[in-house]
Amino acid sequence: MNKSVYVAALESHSGKSLFVLGFMRLLLGKMAKVGYFRPVIDDTQNGEVDNHIQTVLSHFDLALEPESAYGLTQSKVIEYYNNGREGDILDEIIAKYKKVEEDHEFTLVEGSDFSKEGSVLEFDLNLDIAKNLGFPVVLVDNGRGKTLEEFCGNVESAVTTYTNKGIEIIAVIANKLRPENLELVRDTLAKSLSKNIIIATVPRVKNLSHPTLKEIVHNLNGKILFGEEHIDNQTGSFGVGAMQLHNYLNHLRDRSLVITPGDRSDIILGALQANLSENHPSISGMLLTGGIIPEPSILKLLEGFNNAVPIISVEQGTFDATYQVGSIKSKIYAESKQKIATSISLFNQHVDGERILDRLSTFESGITTPRMFQYNLMQRAKKEKKHIVLPEGEDPRILEAAVELTELDIVQITLLGDPKKIENKALQLGLDISGLEIINPVEASNFNDYASTFYELRKHKGVNMDMAKDLLHDVSYFGTMMVYKGHADGMVSGAVHTTQHTIRPALQFIKTKPGIKVVSSVFFMCLETRVSVFGDCAINPNPNAEQLAEIAISSADSARNFGIEPKVAMLSYSSGSSGKGEDVERVREATEIVKKQRPELAIEGPIQYDAAVDPLVGKSKLPDSEVAGQASVLIFPDLNTGNNTYKAVQRETGAIAIGPMLQGLNKPVNDLSRGCTVDDVFNTVIVTAIQAQEN
Repeated sequence: MNKSVYVAALESHSGKSLFVLGFMRLLLGKMAKVGYFRPVIDDTQNGEVDNHIQTVLSHFDLALEPESAYGLTQSKVIEYYNNGREGDILDEIIAKYKKVEEDHEFTLVEGSDFSKEGSVLEFDLNLDIAKNLGFPVVLVDNGRGKTLEEFCGNVESAVTTYTNKGIEIIAVIANKLRPENLELVRDTLAKSLSKNIIIATVPRVKNLSHPTLKEIVHNLNGKILFGEEHIDNQTGSFGVGAMQLHNYLNHLRDRSLVITPGDRSDIILGALQANLSENHPSISGMLLTGGIIPEPSILKLLEGFNNAVPIISVEQGTFDATYQVGSIKSKIYAESKQKIATSISLFNQHVDGERILDRLSTFESGITTPRMFQYNLMQRAKKEKKHIVLPEGEDPRILEAAVELTELDIVQITLLGDPKKIENKALQLGLDISGLEIINPVEASNFNDYASTFYELRKHKGVNMDMAKDLLHDVSYFGTMMVYKGHADGMVSGAVHTTQHTIRPALQFIKTKPGIKVVSSVFFMCLETRVSVFGDCAINPNPNAEQLAEIAISSADSARNFGIEPKVAMLSYSSGSSGKGEDVERVREATEIVKKQRPELAIEGPIQYDAAVDPLVGKSKLPDSEVAGQASVLIFPDLNTGNNTYKAVQRETGAIAIGPMLQGLNKPVNDLSRGCTVDDVFNTVIVTAIQAQEN
């Protein structure tokens, strides 16, 4: 079964708590450990627990600490947005959610409350969270006060927006409808929504919208005179006690809230007496207006009623108090046992929870977002901490990335360079480098040992000891030797040096794995809803058919090692058998070589880029292909095409390009672009650490 579902509202007071409570009850009847998580909560005061979290954890007795059950507060989200740190919002939410997910069979995730009416920010944030966590979504909307066209139009528009982002909607809950309109709304939505979407229509129930006495005290800043122990009483109807008592008694209804000025002792005493009588409905409480406290003799008499109902005094006049009570948007609290029971009952009657569970059991997300991919890489790297050497330790980008990686405890880092220069640069940048090892190759204790090893490895190529020592002064050679000797697990360089300078030492003595003739590279292209593997975009200018086949096989293996199911597209300027020419024939020959060597691999070639990645174009050009339209590994025919394409995709779409990652070496050495960013360094080090784990 899919491990989570995301419950998203389209506006405030949608009633999504009804679905959360009902579905949580259903889940707990099916499995032992069910979690609950809210990505964003409203700010609370004085250490209070978010009401939704408190209600769910308390009512269902979930073994989860409140601070673990949410990602960020609204104020923190806004702070991140204002500081241009939108990415940190998703990173923190994903990290906190994953901790809950690890300990539970299933986690119910409840979206934000839209506490600010019509907040576009919250709608987009719910979209991004659901997409980046790869969840199916249940959408809940409130039909109160809307025409059929308005309500159904809003729902249809939201479903389209989610679907266009690659997010699957498994159910729509049309809530707070007039009972006579349930079937009409269901039929109208069924005509416009996908048949795969489960539609539930839920009637409006008055007692779910009526406030408790506790909410009235909070909203009107009231003072409790009597009956504090009954402050969670649920109100029913309410009316002003302004007429004579004998007339007013005829207007009492079950669980009425009595609103009357504080000096109307006749109404006060008469209503309390009626509450005790079997011939009149019970009342839920009493609101005394105008800031008037009854006379001492009346107060003494009220004490004798044993505080049967809460009596509250407010400063507002009768009209204002009545208006404010009517304006309260009631919520469900942990103490609202009646509302919780009503919500679960409504869910059971009107929502096909078993069908939703069945859909979840077969759901598979086809989305891999950059944030998801990067998070999974970090978690994988942390499982077996590796030691990575960075030869260009004096570069500020390298320094920043190294400090961040160390603080996150992802890898152990060694910087090469002049310690004084590195310390001065760190001081200028305000970085704490106390957790980093810094080595100056010239002064290193194992320098002579490294030089001797290099001499033995390369003396057949005419290298003497003096030449070996000169070369080991070069940080690229020294760092590569650390990897060769097992003093580091991998190396990342290229922020300052050329690709040739970075990989030449690795080719000289780390060498390639058995059976590998070609060292090649891939980029992990993190697009909006998927991660594609591009190869080779950095190393081989004009590979022949055999080399191209080996690049394809290595790239497919790399994709699988990083959790991407390889479907390989051998790119060319024509698809299938339509094109002729030397370049097309080379790609066709390479494809046949791969099929013979790795018959289990899904591969198509020659194929054009659009046919490889666009389902409609792929189906049109190659209708019988298992790769066309869904390729995950794209092999370019030459370096010119590959390098330009990856850069064009990166710049024009905003995709994150992780790499290049070198393939085929006995131990991982990876190259950076000289235009790399701190994030590029960060990601490449993580990829290198994972390669080291595989070795």
